[in-house]
Amino acid sequence: MSNALHTSSITSLPLLARGKVRDNYAVGDDRILMVASDRISAFDVIMGEPIPGKGALLTQMALFWFDKLKDIVPNHLTGDAPESVVAPGEVAQVQGRSMLVKRLKPLPVEAVVRGYLAGSGWAEYQQSRSVCGVPLPDGLSNASKLPEPIFTPAAKAEVGEHDENISFEQVEKTIGPELAAQMRDVSIALYKAAADYALTKGIIIADTKFEFGLDADGKLTLMDEVLTPDSSRYWPLEGYEAAFKAGANPPSYDKQYLRDWLETAQVDGKPWGKTAPAPVLPAEVIEGTSGKYREALEGLTR
Repeated sequence: MSNALHTSSITSLPLLARGKVRDNYAVGDDRILMVASDRISAFDVIMGEPIPGKGALLTQMALFWFDKLKDIVPNHLTGDAPESVVAPGEVAQVQGRSMLVKRLKPLPVEAVVRGYLAGSGWAEYQQSRSVCGVPLPDGLSNASKLPEPIFTPAAKAEVGEHDENISFEQVEKTIGPELAAQMRDVSIALYKAAADYALTKGIIIADTKFEFGLDADGKLTLMDEVLTPDSSRYWPLEGYEAAFKAGANPPSYDKQYLRDWLETAQVDGKPWGKTAPAPVLPAEVIEGTSGKYREALEGLTR
């Protein structure tokens, strides 16, 4: 496996932004080079150690899903080779971990679809029997499959802040009723198609987050990453039923492995307070996290 890339340093293109995982560079005024680094964040804190191979695995998985779902909604891929826009000495930094995409006008709402009750959705349900204003039947428990997938949007937060769940009415106010309805319907269609396919491979996609933008013609376009373990809860079907019956979180292919370790980590003899700097990740946690990402990709594409 190639050496891990914590932070890219491409000097032949202007840097637009560094996110938790991706470094974005401007290519002219109509395209963006998205480089998926091997950084990993948990509890909105970026870890000091990279996860070798993670950026390439995320990119391969996103490209797999963009291709599989392309008939539902257009996506931001240009089809151009990322290697074609950087200096020869920078090719190694982008190979296998980058996408050259159209520059869109991003919508300020994250499209979250939940097919199962987990995480903040489960916490909210216990209080109100609803998630983001969507009423749900009584008697559901942690990791319950919902009668139908639900659209539970979130307002995009600044880097380092937590995204905030919002109601569909707030989405309508933000982007207009027509676009809000289109975003909801497309998101649910994407989730259903992906979840149905994943189930044939023995994988449950419990929930996921999509990002959309508008192209030059104002057409809704799927962007950023799609259906990776960074933006979705992936559970192996095997082991789900036993965990569900026991009221436990199902085993997962996503960052839960890292989060579970961090919950027990100590800094200066005290439990880590979930603020930067993060604890130093031991080799077995780095390898274990990398293994989870690889299992998810191999499971889906086998």
